[in-house]
Amino acid sequence: MSISTPGGPERRPTVVTTGKKPAAGRPTPGAKAGDGKSTGAGPRPAAGGKGKGPRKPIAPVKVSQGRSWGPIALFVAVGVLAASIIGYGAWAAFQGSKPWEKRAAGIDGVVDYREKEPELVKGGNHQQGAVKYTVTPPVAGPHNAAWQNCMGDVYDAPIANEHAVHSLEHGTVWIAYRPDLPADQVTKLKSKVQGQEKMMLSPYEGLDKPISLQAWGYQLKVDNADDSRIDEFIKTLRVNASVEGPTALCSGGITATGTTPRDGNQMPTQ
Repeated sequence: MSISTPGGPERRPTVVTTGKKPAAGRPTPGAKAGDGKSTGAGPRPAAGGKGKGPRKPIAPVKVSQGRSWGPIALFVAVGVLAASIIGYGAWAAFQGSKPWEKRAAGIDGVVDYREKEPELVKGGNHQQGAVKYTVTPPVAGPHNAAWQNCMGDVYDAPIANEHAVHSLEHGTVWIAYRPDLPADQVTKLKSKVQGQEKMMLSPYEGLDKPISLQAWGYQLKVDNADDSRIDEFIKTLRVNASVEGPTALCSGGITATGTTPRDGNQMPTQ
């Protein structure tokens, strides 16, 4: 490589490039130190980095919060409710599996004349005319050959004991009530009877309690129609208390009211 200096010694020499890049870290010929135009200088380190690269991000500080008791309380409440439902279902299943006689004995206040007076409930002989009963309303004993119609019948006047007892023998539950029972109470009793085979309802003079329920050999007396034992008595003893089986008739019976029994051969006997 030759360097010429045209124009005399006062002019700067012309640099002739050789095509080679200057070595890293060395300034390009003709560039002034610190003028920022050097191609060999690398990027400047970030301010304050002391040449160690970019600063690491700072992790956010987590603030501890108190435990949320709302969901916990709800979970506990749901668990308690579920356990109660399961427990009641198991209890109800157990109760339903017991013989009906034991379920009847478990009804608070029920009088079991099958145990108290076994001779009374052995079976009823057919007998014409009036019958004197030792239990009021009667629950068993001799009775008329004709039964009172018990297909969910609601009677607005007293009926003959002799016909009613025959219906009990067929598995009927007879609900009797004092004539002065409030109308709304009578309406509630009607709703339990109407449309239900082997059920009947009638007023009854001289009751010592407002309402009396009879099945063959069983009796329960209560003060009002809202008593839950009424439904329990019906569920347990309707049909079950029959001494002639579930096929004993309730249709085709006496539908007239009045306390004097109707005698004669106008009714079939069972």
